[in-house]
Parts: sequence; C-alpha cells; structure tokens
Amino acid sequence: MTYCVGLKLNRGLVMAADTRTNAGLDNIASFRKLHTWEVRGERVFIVLSAGNLAVTQAVIADLDEAMKAGGGTDGEATLTSVNSMYQAAKLVGRALKTVRKSHTDEGLSGDAFSAQFIFGGQIGKEEPRLFHIYAEGNFIEAKSDTPFFQIGEHKYGKPILDRVVGRDMRLGEAAKVVLLSFDSTLRSNLSVGMPIDLVVYNKDTLAIDRLRRIEKDDPYFSKLSATWSEQLRKAVEKIEEFDI
Repeated sequence: MTYCVGLKLNRGLVMAADTRTNAGLDNIASFRKLHTWEVRGERVFIVLSAGNLAVTQAVIADLDEAMKAGGGTDGEATLTSVNSMYQAAKLVGRALKTVRKSHTDEGLSGDAFSAQFIFGGQIGKEEPRLFHIYAEGNFIEAKSDTPFFQIGEHKYGKPILDRVVGRDMRLGEAAKVVLLSFDSTLRSNLSVGMPIDLVVYNKDTLAIDRLRRIEKDDPYFSKLSATWSEQLRKAVEKIEEFDI
C-alpha cells in the first residue's frame, strides 16, 4: 500500500509520498513513488503514484521515454510540448489507460492493475495546477474548496489536513502539516513506511529546487513527531472531562 498527498496553495505546491510497496512479515520492499520532470525556466511536473507497481512504473517510463525522444510513438504530444497543465494531465491519464488496457487485453483482471496518480506542476505563466488522475484515465482538478488530494491509505492523515490546510498557508508551514499527516499514518498503518520523498515547489520558479528524502532517523521528523504527541496529550488534559 502507500500514502501520497499533494497540496495546491497560493504560493505553490507541496507534494509527498512514502516508499513502501510491500509490508509482509518477512518481505518489506521500498520503491520511489514521487517523480519529477523539468525543463528549467519553462515547465515543471511532479507525479505521485499509488497502486500496482508494474503499472505505475510503466506509465512513468512511457512518459519519460516520449519526452526524451521528442515525441510519442505516433508523433503525438508529450509533456515537453503541451501548452497547459490540463493537456499534460490528459497525457498522463491516457498513458495510464493505455498501460492498463495492455494488461487486460492479455486476459488479466483489470482490478489487479489499478493505479492512481496525483499530478501537479506549472507551464510558463500559467498558474500551478494539481490533478487527481483515476485508474480509468479521467481526472479532477484541485480548486479553492478542495486544496489537496490524497491517494492510498489516506484516512489516518486526512483529519489534520481537513482541520488545518488553507490555500494562503506558507509553503514551509504546509510541508510541516503534510509531515504530521504522514506521522499519523505511519503510526496507524504498517503498509505505509519511510523514507518519505517531499517536494516543495515555489510558484513561478519553474525549477525543482526543494526536493528532499526524509529517512527514518531524520532529526526534524523525529522532533516533529515527538512534539506533536506531547502537544496532543497536553491539549487533551486541558479539555474539561466528560461528566457521566
């Protein structure tokens, strides 16, 4: 399983993913689920993936190869040639649909090859945009009333995002909230595991300059987790007890 979250804020984007893909008793595996592309000064893309690893890796590889080749197999548009994030999201959705169809055409169950993406970025002077791309290839976009998306094991980390996230947050503050969301998820679900890959993208920079991998022994994350637990206990103590 996995946990990924993406925030679209007035100042830019904050996106993060764990790396655990298997959590059996004697078979724990990790793979990167956050990928980035950039044409520096022109466009940046960030994608988070959840679901069947073979499918998500194939989609990323197809998009990457098309970009490097300067065009798709039939000369279609690529992430380097589209003029808007909407068109870029359509490309990712189409690639996902194509990869899944190739498996089902071989007689394999489509449900076994389900996958989803959170896809964000910026092209030129267009505003940064964020999309949730479903297994079928269709997608929705983050708007003012929905400033974040989650995929994977989202239920443990959702409450703090619902209570705290606002579009006018500073990016560093938003990154802190995202990591608290991961801390809650890690404590409650073994299928989500560190390290965590985190990107903080500043609007209009058109460059991926703030990309960090947070390991299990990361000093900031350890302090964040301990402080959060302590402050929660203090908050509970301050609330008036229930009188039965």
